[in-house]
Amino acid sequence: MSPAELHADSIVIDGLIIAKWNRELFEDMRKGGLTAANCTVSVWEGFQATVNSIAASSKLIRENSDLVMPVRTTADIRRAKELGKTGIIYGFQNAHAFEDQLGYVEVFKQLGVGIVQMCYNTQNLVGTGCYERDGGLSGFGREIVAEMNRVGIMCDLSHVGSKTSEEVILESKKPVTYSHCLPSGLKEHPRNKSDAELKFIADHGGFVGVTMFAPFLAKGIDSTIDDYAEAIEYVMNIVGEDAIGIGTDFTQGHGQDFFEYLTHDKGYARRLTNFGKIINPLGIRTVGEFPNLTETLLKRGHSERVVRKIMGENWVRVLADVWGE
Repeated sequence: MSPAELHADSIVIDGLIIAKWNRELFEDMRKGGLTAANCTVSVWEGFQATVNSIAASSKLIRENSDLVMPVRTTADIRRAKELGKTGIIYGFQNAHAFEDQLGYVEVFKQLGVGIVQMCYNTQNLVGTGCYERDGGLSGFGREIVAEMNRVGIMCDLSHVGSKTSEEVILESKKPVTYSHCLPSGLKEHPRNKSDAELKFIADHGGFVGVTMFAPFLAKGIDSTIDDYAEAIEYVMNIVGEDAIGIGTDFTQGHGQDFFEYLTHDKGYARRLTNFGKIINPLGIRTVGEFPNLTETLLKRGHSERVVRKIMGENWVRVLADVWGE
């Protein structure tokens, strides 16, 4: 197969997109041949605001049903592929929306949420994010992990502190993920994961989605799609070809105000970090350029079998396990 043919034939999954929801994005997802994506519907929002976000997102999906469809099962992902649509998985980047109510976990599962990150950069009732001194998983956090296991929501640890992450990995009876991370072996950064952390999650049945977010790449905004591919290869050498996938962290369509919201605690309090200028790697600057990644991985010597795994097949397998299928 040619690279274009392989991409068109493959299941292509992005493990994290936090882009601006609109028809233009959905059109670009189709241009990029995206089969499904974990799309963020909650970061700093509490329960009510997150329900409102899901309601608005569901309306938008319904209004653009020629391009996208909701995903609750891996059968829905395969169905999206058959129909030539992009499946939307609802995901949280913070467990803050659960507030202090264990029962909200099942409520959100029933609303279609499939992946929840335990913390977003800072402390919450569950544990600690990567920008604070890490106190580990709380007692309530252990209950949340057990409930997420029970109802079938995947635990995400991308923005989570090292100790909290380790304790979630050990506590969870289902595979957990770093849905969008990069290795600190290529660049030291609070958001990047050490070789030991990457090996630990893989050794315990977990999964790693590799991001291309420029501030976490060694060359920053000067990075290219080959630099992204190098990071994928670096991680794959540690976790193996079955525990790796894509999690771009596309922020397409958002302005500086959105990044100000993300980089302040609770969206408004103390500044946690400053990303500076953000430009995605040359060659994959938009979701529509996704086919270039398949072509790049093939050019770098990876077999069609391995490329299919990286681009989406591994995500489907691990989600089926977590979702109890």
